[in-house]
Amino acid sequence: MTLFRPCIDLHEGRVKQIVGGTLADDPKCLETNFVADQPPEYFSRLYRGDQLKGGHVIQLGPGNEAAARAALAAWPAGLQLGGGIRPDNARQWLEAGAAKVIVTSFLFEGARLSEQRLSELSQCVAPSELVIDLSCRRRGERWYVATNRWQTLTEVAIDDELFRQLSAHCSEYLIHAADVEGLRRGIDVELVRHLGRVCPLPCTYAGGGKELADLDRVAQESQGRVDLTFGSALDIFGGSEVRYADCVAYNRRVLGGE
Repeated sequence: MTLFRPCIDLHEGRVKQIVGGTLADDPKCLETNFVADQPPEYFSRLYRGDQLKGGHVIQLGPGNEAAARAALAAWPAGLQLGGGIRPDNARQWLEAGAAKVIVTSFLFEGARLSEQRLSELSQCVAPSELVIDLSCRRRGERWYVATNRWQTLTEVAIDDELFRQLSAHCSEYLIHAADVEGLRRGIDVELVRHLGRVCPLPCTYAGGGKELADLDRVAQESQGRVDLTFGSALDIFGGSEVRYADCVAYNRRVLGGE
């Protein structure tokens, strides 16, 4: 069944909503949709109160560790944590309260998947504790993993072969559609449909969500196998298109809570 999954995106220690494709080293390129007045733990407590499990906290670049720890402390074992995860710090974040750790860039050396790095990570993190982020960009008729804050396009396609390589090492996938992330122009329906066909584990899609009906659209296109995250469109992040309360109600209906 498709559910709404919450998020907390951290940039320079604050909760922000950013146009994903602009996350370059040059700050002049950055396009920010929203900067929260509230600290990250405010959103953790909000999600905890509504029992929105499976949400993720993402550190977008350096300077976010204190904010990330505050978010996790407000809901121990309730949120996943990504951004800069490596074998030498993964267990620290789990001990700090992350339900699971999310890894992307570390697994890719240059433009290719590193089996050695995957093995190194697997030695310190159990599959049940690991989410692999395969955020991507489209080139032609296929989607390719994008690393380094979505700026580096790899040669690794999001396909059956990739999932066969990775799925013994993790319990879940997170996939940002970097081409539409933060634009509020609609989800990448073809990517959602593709994930519903080829992804063998629970999967959360993020990118472009602009209306509550996108939850039903993802459910239909993925046959209920993919969850959806809203970001910039959500009213708690300054948007006007999607009410957070409606997302909570949607989950309760799907889960049979009402």
